[in-house]
Amino acid sequence: MLDELRRRHSGADWTAVTIGMSGAEVYRLDDGNDVRYLKIAPRVAGLEEEARRTRWLAARGIPVPEVLDQGGDAGHTWLLTRAVPGRSAAEPWPADRRAAVVDAVADVARTLHALPAGSCPFDESVAATLAAMRRAIDRGPGRSEREAELAELTARAPATEDLVVCHGDYCLPNVLLDPDTLRVTGLVDLGRVGRADRHADLALMTRSLSGPLNPQYGPAYAERFLARYLGDGRGGASADEARLAFYRRLDDFF
Repeated sequence: MLDELRRRHSGADWTAVTIGMSGAEVYRLDDGNDVRYLKIAPRVAGLEEEARRTRWLAARGIPVPEVLDQGGDAGHTWLLTRAVPGRSAAEPWPADRRAAVVDAVADVARTLHALPAGSCPFDESVAATLAAMRRAIDRGPGRSEREAELAELTARAPATEDLVVCHGDYCLPNVLLDPDTLRVTGLVDLGRVGRADRHADLALMTRSLSGPLNPQYGPAYAERFLARYLGDGRGGASADEARLAFYRRLDDFF
């Protein structure tokens, strides 16, 4: 597949993209006039679903990459998108701009979560996610260890969910901003977009802001993100710490 794609896009310079933790092969294609990104992954990774969800968000005014093409064979699929301008929130930012970056990240989460969840055709609820885990365990190695993990998560699952349209992998590298205006120019890596508890996105972004992979931020910025997200229009609501912990643990499975 890769050889065929290289022939198809032989006029572009190919650069492997090594950041990210999706497990897919990602290449930056630059022909001097246009920059695109090519993602190649095993068929079980669901790039067809990522394309569907990306197009669905685009139709609702959320800034996302333009899907240019997709395809695959028996074992792998690929997805070609146009590059989104801007810099990711995970890249180095001057100290005096970091608060505004975090505010923009919180604001676009609120915009995404304000979409009508009932109209979203993609189910990423706890029940759907645990069922996907069950299928992954059945076809993968290390079954006994993963069985115990699934049992733990099932026991800890919240009894109710505050369903919104979630990104599903809402972390700093997946939010791009204009470096001058700090306007969000795009959300990327959209394979897990769907109806889920808003805490799923809040959990991953606060972990991303607090964790060692993004030392320019820290816990104070995670608190700022939550305060901004939970501010005007949310009636002084607060985040549920138990739910945040659950959704971080759930994400660790993937």
